[in-house]
Amino acid sequence: MIPTITAFENSPDRGRGQARDMRVRWALEEVGRPYNVRLVSFEAMKEPGHLALHPFGQIPTFEDGDLVLFETGAIVLHIAEHHDALLPTKANARARAIAWMFAALNTVEPPIVDLGMATLLERDESWYEERLPILRDRVSVRLDELSHRLGEADWLDGAFSAGDLLMVTVLRRLTASRILDDYPNLSSYVARGEARPAFRRAFDAQLAVFNAASTGR
Repeated sequence: MIPTITAFENSPDRGRGQARDMRVRWALEEVGRPYNVRLVSFEAMKEPGHLALHPFGQIPTFEDGDLVLFETGAIVLHIAEHHDALLPTKANARARAIAWMFAALNTVEPPIVDLGMATLLERDESWYEERLPILRDRVSVRLDELSHRLGEADWLDGAFSAGDLLMVTVLRRLTASRILDDYPNLSSYVARGEARPAFRRAFDAQLAVFNAASTGR
């Protein structure tokens, strides 16, 4: 059976691959599993049919037979646990890769999202200029720690894993800010992830959706 994921009908990231369906697309491409995509509008995301799949009215969701999942990390973990390409076979290495998945979503991403939302939505607030350096410092603390841990290695813990997949997608949210320019090893790390054929296939697929929406096709 071919699973179905949901994605934005018209993504607010303008096809840059930062919407969270990109993470699931990439995981499925890495393991070589075909999938269908059902596009949903912002209005449809809040309707009962979609809320039955995702109680918070977001994307992506994942349907495979009678299994329905929401939350990107849970979906990627499920895919990884059923295919060798995204998690090591040795128990300790597997556990460490899963730890990096949690670290990407729970430790590194939150300050990055806070910075991005402030830049996007709070520019006109009187306290914006005062708050911005605080948010940037919080991001820098995490990047300093991550950069130190990665060092000159290609990936976080040996071979590429689902932990790297999620970490790369999290760091890509900093592209517009140029903050990663101060971390050459992290910039190279992201570039290695983006160079993977599976990433390119996933990126091109989601970009095609945006281009079609933009041209009205």
